[in-house]
Amino acid sequence: MRAAIGPVGHRYNVGFFASGTLPVKSQLRDLIDRAIAALREAGTLPADLATPDFVVERPKDRAHGDFSTNAAMLLAKPARTNPRALAQQLAGALPANDDIASVEIAGPGFLNFRLTPAAWLRQLRAVHGQGAAYGRNGSGGGRTAGVEYVSANPTGPLHVGHGRAGAIGDCIARVLEANGWNVRREFYYNDAGVQIENLARSVQARAKGLKPGDEGWPAEAYNGDYIQDVADAYLRGEAVEIEGQTITGKGDVGDLDAIRRFAVAYLRREQNADLEAFGVSFDVYFLESSLYTDGKVEETVRQLTANGYTYEKDGALWLRTTDFGDDKDRVMRKSDGTYTYFVPDVAYHLSKWERGYERAITELGADHHGSLARVKAGLQALGRGIPKDYPEYVLHQMVTVMRGGQEVKLSKRAGSYVTLRDLIDEVGRDATRWFLVARKPDSQLVFDIDLARSQSLDNPVYYVQLSHARICGLMRQLAERGLEFDLENGLSQEPDLGDQALRDLLIDISRYPEIVAAAGTSLEPHLIAAYLLELAQSFQTYYNDHQFLVDDRDQRDARLALALAVRQVLANGLGLLGVSAPERM
Repeated sequence: MRAAIGPVGHRYNVGFFASGTLPVKSQLRDLIDRAIAALREAGTLPADLATPDFVVERPKDRAHGDFSTNAAMLLAKPARTNPRALAQQLAGALPANDDIASVEIAGPGFLNFRLTPAAWLRQLRAVHGQGAAYGRNGSGGGRTAGVEYVSANPTGPLHVGHGRAGAIGDCIARVLEANGWNVRREFYYNDAGVQIENLARSVQARAKGLKPGDEGWPAEAYNGDYIQDVADAYLRGEAVEIEGQTITGKGDVGDLDAIRRFAVAYLRREQNADLEAFGVSFDVYFLESSLYTDGKVEETVRQLTANGYTYEKDGALWLRTTDFGDDKDRVMRKSDGTYTYFVPDVAYHLSKWERGYERAITELGADHHGSLARVKAGLQALGRGIPKDYPEYVLHQMVTVMRGGQEVKLSKRAGSYVTLRDLIDEVGRDATRWFLVARKPDSQLVFDIDLARSQSLDNPVYYVQLSHARICGLMRQLAERGLEFDLENGLSQEPDLGDQALRDLLIDISRYPEIVAAAGTSLEPHLIAAYLLELAQSFQTYYNDHQFLVDDRDQRDARLALALAVRQVLANGLGLLGVSAPERM
């Protein structure tokens, strides 16, 4: 049941889209806050009644209006009044606004808002006026956030799991920048420990002429063909340039330290090349080994001991992580004098805090979840004023690669897994990035190579890019036919909100700033991908029902102005995913 009460009162005559700086939901919320204050002042609501945490949302059924709020229902119980009656009073107290066409009372006390054609025109003006900045906001206030991702061991080619980490992490960084954060992208190289030792011995064995299965082949060796590539380069004295340093292969099969340095440099260079091909870059490369050489691990352990959170037991040094919510205390230093792997992680995240990262976001595979609580406990035990939720973790699940309905498990070169380079070579960078980021990180991902390669509307990235290219094509056809286009005239034509395809498209365009804000708050860039597909589908529906290059000048200008707004939003969103916006396909 809905009761229409028509336009709201006449206390303020302003428009939602006049400034174009805030999402419509935020501006509606401000009007509702003012109405609640007015009801308090009038004595309709108790003067000491707190404003509830009401929502302003878009109704699931667009027939119910453009926006809806539950404010009256949340206020009714503490105010001891009927929610529908209070909704009527709340609607009457709303400040007048030129962009609200009507307010309806629905169900048990929802307020449904409908916007005027002029409001939607101002929305289109905001898109055109802000251009590439449309959808961005300043909520981060220029504060610094460090985003760490990929952070692969330099022991082999990057696999598809690293690719998912790269896509998610890079897109989180882009989305945070769109929300006003100063973002530092960081790669943490695990260049110390047992795995690096296994790498060195694997390369040494290959350099000596051994192969997997031969007598004398190390039990924990890496068996991929790439190990032979590293060994050959070392033997012929190849020089590897990595971050301003040159590491040259000595050719001495007996010098394990030289082999180790060369192998790490060689594979870091290869990983960097793969990431560059993937459109992923970093501001900081942090070496785990530096935490030991700079004394940061020992310094961290000394501070934890001085703070009284460690104890000796069974010849090992333990951290009282249970004091900070962990299910049991954890060993820091083993009886053989070596540190467990979470200790350098504590020292590393302390360095982020010391480097001014107000937020530290770490993207990891879900298999790392067991160490998260102890790292946070260690940071709290340091007593440095680090927030309890520091760092913030984003965990991704595994990727299954399919081709022809069958799982693809092996790469000839890597030997035991599918590499990121394999995917890029198969389907291209854009499709690889889209498919790896388009699902929520904590969900299992099936990467269908056949779908990613297909040029069909079943392929979401193709669909979205085609919509952008199609609008570019419209503008080329305009020029080819010698027709004129006047954007200002197009933005002066009142839209027919009775045209459902047009109304749906206008609504979807206006949702973009909300999606960017939501993706930044939840660190979920897949929301951008899902939105772009919905926008492309709305445009396709409108495109199928309407001619653009018509003789009627006003109609032509209005439809092209709408199409160009869609193109702008598609380009902005694709940019946040690191996916290109092609002009031709």
